[in-house]
Amino acid sequence: MATTHVETERKYDGPALPERLDRAPGVAAVERGERQDLDAVYYDTPDLRLLRRRITLRRRSGGGDAGWHLKLPMDADARREVALPLEAAGPDGVPQELALLVAAYARGAGLGPVAHLCTHRAETVLRDDRGEALARITEDRVTARVCTDGPPGAAGDGAGPDAEPIGWTEFEVELDHGPAALLDALDEVLTDAGLVRSPWPSKLARVLGGEPAPTAPAEPGPPGSAGAVVTAGLRARVGELLVLDAAVRRGEPDSVHRMRVTARRLRSLLRAHRRLFDRRRTQALSDGLRWLGRLLGRARDQEVLGELLVEHLDAVPARLRGAALRGRLTERYARGYRAAWREAVSGLDGARYHALLDELDAFAARPPLRRRAGRDARAYLAATLRREQRRTTKRLDRALRAEPGPPRDRALHRARKAAKRARYTAEDTRTGVRRRAAKRAETFAARMKRLHKVLGAHQDSVVARQELAVLAEDPAGRADGFALGVLHERQRQAAAVAAARLPELRRRAGRRKLSRPA
Repeated sequence: MATTHVETERKYDGPALPERLDRAPGVAAVERGERQDLDAVYYDTPDLRLLRRRITLRRRSGGGDAGWHLKLPMDADARREVALPLEAAGPDGVPQELALLVAAYARGAGLGPVAHLCTHRAETVLRDDRGEALARITEDRVTARVCTDGPPGAAGDGAGPDAEPIGWTEFEVELDHGPAALLDALDEVLTDAGLVRSPWPSKLARVLGGEPAPTAPAEPGPPGSAGAVVTAGLRARVGELLVLDAAVRRGEPDSVHRMRVTARRLRSLLRAHRRLFDRRRTQALSDGLRWLGRLLGRARDQEVLGELLVEHLDAVPARLRGAALRGRLTERYARGYRAAWREAVSGLDGARYHALLDELDAFAARPPLRRRAGRDARAYLAATLRREQRRTTKRLDRALRAEPGPPRDRALHRARKAAKRARYTAEDTRTGVRRRAAKRAETFAARMKRLHKVLGAHQDSVVARQELAVLAEDPAGRADGFALGVLHERQRQAAAVAAARLPELRRRAGRRKLSRPA
């Protein structure tokens, strides 16, 4: 069973710890702990794809925290650590649960040992006047070898016989129950004593001679420019997509839906702001994200249909529906979801998805901005929202003028897509602009969200009625014809209710002041 916690620490180099660590505010006692000998093998891809992102994966024996440890960066000082016992290792070495968490970063490359570290550790605990542990400072004397010849042996040593060992001493300050401000206070105490912040983000980076980090992200223009604001939103969504990859692979509830929405948000962002970028690059990415959305959509559609139809069964009196209908519907859509989920995970292991992630990384790090990206974000955002607003209301007006029937349903679906893009555009670019402009974008997003939701409810009813017609033709469903008919009528009524709300929602979403500069 995995355990997770957030590790907040800083590393230092220097000759020795100062004598008076209790100089830091709130530290009442300094307690020296027992010395430990730790043995760890670090795993990565052959080209160190994890290390490029400051991710470390190790198998450690000895000490109180023996086991498998995966550390995922959160910010400069904090990392999320996922731990598993030693016996969790899979047939290929790395536990499957941890391999899934880094699959979006490894992208098909195998994980193997890259370094072997032996550490002699002395720990010091800083406590407050109630005996609570505020922070822990470790002095680590490290001997390390680069792994050169395959998996570790029985002793956990994957270093080749010709690998030259290197050694160093470092100090780590890790918060326990102390406040974040204690890190800065201890930083002053340690630097006064001659210690300096280590340039190495991890022991692994140090033994490999440096962190092979990707080229630093390019500055997308001055603060407050259109390029800076849009790129910030883009980078946030790319990071979110990578995190959700692991959630989908692990089958976490609602993960398929969240990853699909993130892919759609990215595509909406690229399409709404295509005037800022090289269009050839944005078109290729947009096509890839559409493919990803459809891949995830098959599982999501089964999930939505199952929830919608089973939930509405309560509207049919029990005596008027077969006793097995609920179970049959539940199993049908659960089975459909499982099959579509397996297909989606298979797609996430494929070359097309890996190439899409590579291109997203490259695009976010070095966005191909055009000259107009230097415009003031407030004026640019206002013009963009006006364009998205006109696009949405034009499509909705065309749909509302159509006669009821399939053509009108398709027109409303197109209007729904426009409202969704308008909503996402406002939501993903409201940070980084002035407060009044951000407030105006927030109001715009809220109006478009309401319209999007109602149009979504209408589309769900259209799809549900099509599905109910299929179920009624199935031999197994003929005995439940009355119940399926009741469900069909309820979905027709749901569509009518949604349609009745549209004129007022269109009036609110179309107000010109919504998209004016603040």
